[in-house]
Amino acid sequence: MNKVNYQKELDKLINEFEKEGRVPSLLLHSCCGPCSSYCIEYLSQFFNITVFYYNPNIYPDEEYYHRVKEQQRFINEFPTKHPVAFIEGDYDTDRFYAMARGLENEPEKGARCHKCYDLRLRRTAEVAKEKGFDFFTTTLTISPMKDSQVLNEIGLRIGQETGVEWLPSDFKKKEGYKRSTELSREFQMYRQDYCGCVYSYRDRQAQIQNAKQED
Repeated sequence: MNKVNYQKELDKLINEFEKEGRVPSLLLHSCCGPCSSYCIEYLSQFFNITVFYYNPNIYPDEEYYHRVKEQQRFINEFPTKHPVAFIEGDYDTDRFYAMARGLENEPEKGARCHKCYDLRLRRTAEVAKEKGFDFFTTTLTISPMKDSQVLNEIGLRIGQETGVEWLPSDFKKKEGYKRSTELSREFQMYRQDYCGCVYSYRDRQAQIQNAKQED
């Protein structure tokens, strides 16, 4: 099956909006401030954005609240062409752990991650529908550790199921990830060294220990 270039799909839509003189509303699911940085810089030229911080997967609690504050700080400090608002979703960790039951030992990018994407994007679509947004999407496609094809397939399916239009993306394109690291340094943002959940934290700690033993 041929891979779709979702960045080109996004470019086509943006070109249409510009021709029409239209600035659509976008509910942007964000996994963290650093990943959102380039996405906000780029998308705020063409959309009225509301960042939706919904990440019940984050472990531990202190990490979650640290990331929320960094997200809000970046939005407050970063200048944009069109306004950027913020909504914090529920930190309903029980929902995440119920979803992950039986998949605790899945590898990164495996079935557990796919279900986690579905959980967070579905809630984003629900809020987008409730509040009348034109589009919803996620910052997750900027990460080299995330499969943009899978994320877009999940987003498209949820969009069809909920009746809210999914905005295709692959924010790694156009050196988006590189730009996010530059913005993170410029704004002195906290960058975590694991995806966020207790399982990615466990795996990261094991990597650190293995590296120490090899030294």
